[in-house]
Amino acid sequence: MVHLVKIGNSQGIRIPKPLVEQARLEGKELKLQLVSDGLLITPKKEARDGWKEAIEEIIAVQGQEVLDSEWLDIPLASDEELEW
Repeated sequence: MVHLVKIGNSQGIRIPKPLVEQARLEGKELKLQLVSDGLLITPKKEARDGWKEAIEEIIAVQGQEVLDSEWLDIPLASDEELEW
C-alpha cells in the first residue's frame, strides 16, 4: 500500500520496487497527468524518442530503400530559364 509522505513543503509517494520494475520506470523522468479518477504516472518521452531504433529495425527487416537517383542527380537549374 502507498501513502503520501511529507517531503519539505511538498508531499510524495514511495512506489514499491516491483511496481517500478514492472512499469519500467527506473531511472526515468516521470510525467504526471490528472485523470478522472486520480493520477496517471508515465515515463516522460522526448520528441523522436526511439525513432533511430525503429528505423534501424525496419532497414534490417526490409533492407535499404531504393533511392530515385534519376531525380537526385539532376543538376540544379535557376528560375531564369523558366517562362511565365
